[in-house]
Amino acid sequence: TVAVMPEPEDVEVDLKPDDYRLDKFCASGPGGQHVNKTESAVRMTHIPTGIVVRCQNERSQHKNRATALKLLKAKLIQMEEAKRDKEMSKLYGEKGEIAWGSQIRSYVLHPYQLVKDHRTNFEVGNVNAVLDGDLDGFIEAYLKSRKA
Repeated sequence: TVAVMPEPEDVEVDLKPDDYRLDKFCASGPGGQHVNKTESAVRMTHIPTGIVVRCQNERSQHKNRATALKLLKAKLIQMEEAKRDKEMSKLYGEKGEIAWGSQIRSYVLHPYQLVKDHRTNFEVGNVNAVLDGDLDGFIEAYLKSRKA
């Protein structure tokens, strides 16, 4: 089976400061007085989608902000790729199963020459003509079988 599909594009996310809300808060966990006094943890909320990312891995708010921004971009890219995969699955859903017995045509080149359409049982002995593009007999046989 040959499927002609559009070439996938690299997903780029343009994240503007107006697209997300930044909340700063005190981190939790070990760290003593530093954790309790400084707002080093960061929460970013992407306003259009509602995706929320938290980061409190580092002691510095700036590092946590950079990490949260990377995480938010990664989640947005993942969401865009999921959308693209869903569109592609719609296209692939129409494609039949690739399995033994689901073939449409057989080409026998040795020891004898024969081309057979398994849907219509139409056979031609001139393989070279078929390989050169002479498919009219196959098309007519298929159209006749569809009308019947």
